[in-house]
Amino acid sequence: MNDHEAQHAQPMHVNRDGPRDAPPLLLIHGSGASGASWGPVVPALAARRHVVRIDLPGCGQSPPATSYDVPAQARRVAALLDELGLRAVTVAGHSSGGYVATALAEQRPDLVGSLAMISTGPRLDALLPQPAILRALLAPPFGPLLWWRRSDAMIRKGIGATLAGPATIPPGMVADARRTTYRAFREALRENTAYLAEQPVPERLAVLGVPVLVLFGAADPRWDPTSAGQYDVVPGVRVEMLPDVGHMPTLEAPEQVGRLLLDFTARCAGTSSADPA
Repeated sequence: MNDHEAQHAQPMHVNRDGPRDAPPLLLIHGSGASGASWGPVVPALAARRHVVRIDLPGCGQSPPATSYDVPAQARRVAALLDELGLRAVTVAGHSSGGYVATALAEQRPDLVGSLAMISTGPRLDALLPQPAILRALLAPPFGPLLWWRRSDAMIRKGIGATLAGPATIPPGMVADARRTTYRAFREALRENTAYLAEQPVPERLAVLGVPVLVLFGAADPRWDPTSAGQYDVVPGVRVEMLPDVGHMPTLEAPEQVGRLLLDFTARCAGTSSADPA
């Protein structure tokens, strides 16, 4: 196996919930997070779908990688889906997880049946000034030092800075954040920027020909909420704005996110959201 192949075959931590014969739904987390960030939404989804959650390389319980560029991340995800024997998957990406989902659909249209973008910034100029605690964690030379000295309280504060109001933060999300390496976080952010600079996400999605759902918090402090309108260039796109919700709808409005994802996957499959398959 050459280095290129070994990189793409790198293992990722996987959680699978729900009946294995139900329509598959892959959940991809954003930068610095893990599959645990989807925890509050999973019970509703797993009642009707085969839910697959991953920790991207260097995040949560997955080992680090030599490269974190978006196309490489997508190739790793494709290798996992091939290994699991899954096809026509609905792929939901939160924040930068939406870039990996988009790249996966670009590379392997045989694997992706539909796409859901949750709080996924469409282009670089939609990025808002970031909260002070996030800027501190990212800025050298103190960022790396602060990263390794983070307490659970600091991690919760960092997550809380992306919310519009109070929400329950899963303990597993905090534990996984402590495992995530500073290099993985920084490199992933840099590569996400490069992916957006090359071509905005709506323009990428517009030529793919797959059903697309966009969920955006109307009070998102990371991305300009009005930028959700840029996805209107995607044929047949469904855009849902969530009132009083920030950057983490999976934590802030899990019931609503669960209903919307179930309805979307059911419509794409031509079934009722109440159907078991």
